[in-house]
Amino acid sequence: MSKTYKHLALDEYSATPKYIQLANAVIRAVSEGRLKKDEQLPSINELSVEFEISKDTVEKSYKHLKKTGVVGSVPGKGYFISNTDVKRTLKIFLLFNKLSEHKKIIYDAFAQTLGESATIDFYIYNNDFALFKKLLLNCSKNDYSYFVIIPHFLEGGEYADEVIKTIPSSKLLLLDKKVTGLGNGFSEVVENFEQNIYSALEEALEPLRKYKTLKIVFPDYTYHPKEILKGFHRFCHQYAFSSKVVNSIEDEPITAGEVYINLMEKDLVILIEKILSQKLKVGKDVGVISYNEIPLKKIILNGITTISTDFYWMGERAAKIVLENTPQQVEVPFRLTLRASL
Repeated sequence: MSKTYKHLALDEYSATPKYIQLANAVIRAVSEGRLKKDEQLPSINELSVEFEISKDTVEKSYKHLKKTGVVGSVPGKGYFISNTDVKRTLKIFLLFNKLSEHKKIIYDAFAQTLGESATIDFYIYNNDFALFKKLLLNCSKNDYSYFVIIPHFLEGGEYADEVIKTIPSSKLLLLDKKVTGLGNGFSEVVENFEQNIYSALEEALEPLRKYKTLKIVFPDYTYHPKEILKGFHRFCHQYAFSSKVVNSIEDEPITAGEVYINLMEKDLVILIEKILSQKLKVGKDVGVISYNEIPLKKIILNGITTISTDFYWMGERAAKIVLENTPQQVEVPFRLTLRASL
């Protein structure tokens, strides 16, 4: 069996596609001098058996490596290292709380802006603090140039700073949400959740005035920051709106003269179904505001009003901080998009 295997490894916990993991492992071994120019690589069949992945996955990885110029092939002889002049010098540990359409926008902007200058090991912890802790504590801090983390938890988040502080501050970049108690010297590209919702609702004040009551759908068991509720209550108090926090939209009676602010896509679907089933008109009888802009919301019911972070900007700015390698702390732009639902 080829000695090359000892230089390559795949991570079952990683959300990075296996073909990219394999390609990154080869590139890393080349950049570190563990694979030499003209060195023979294992066959597609050999790698498929060794890592228990499909032959198509291995073939896709080798095609990716050939496209980057790192690997060449000779019919009948297989694959070999054709170029050791590897430009990728950055290795990124990227940790997201979940997969969603807007998280994909962040990832794509981040990866596209980094380009060929970095390899990304991508992990998802599904808002589970125990898995978050395991992934961070079990990784080698010396292997990575940067740790880019979105810290949202269903529970246990009060201990996040203790885990995050195991990362050297110069290598830490927080996305989306602040974490207190981390000291200085790290970077962040984050939202100001309380001020953002307050400012967005203030901007929508004129169309909101035709309604009597503002309701925000905020489940009891959620990863969403409580600062959102603070900004919501501050706005309602400032402009004398009746208000209510709805923990379950399924159990909430819908009446005319109300505006609903939804954080979760599933709650938006349930709300719209309930409004339509009662023959009420969205944007006339009942107002709807949804968190997080995605293309589909431009179309649904002639358009759903959104309040949203600029997710592309977040990913792009994070990548620029990594490339510039200078600690920066910035807030992400947040905007209201008025449509027919209000």
